[in-house]
Amino acid sequence: MSVNLETMDFAGIYAKVGKRWLSPDDLANEYGFSKSTQAKMRMARNSSTIPFSKINGKYIRYDRIAIDKWLEEHKIGGSK
Repeated sequence: MSVNLETMDFAGIYAKVGKRWLSPDDLANEYGFSKSTQAKMRMARNSSTIPFSKINGKYIRYDRIAIDKWLEEHKIGGSK
C-alpha cells in the first residue's frame, strides 16, 4: 500500500494528534520504539533507516507523517 502525501489531510491529522514533530521521548511513548532502538534505526544505512531530522546538529526530531508513511511501507502482511 502506498501513501500519497499530496492527498493527505494534514490539518485533520494534526487536529487529532496535537503536533507533527516528535522528540525521541514522544516517539517512544506514542509508537513504542525505545530510544536505543531509535538510535540503531537512525544509524542503519539501508531500507530500515527511520526517517528523522537533526536540528542544530544535535536535536533529533521525527516527522509524524514520515513515520506513518515509513511504517506503511515496511508493513509485513499476515494471514487473515
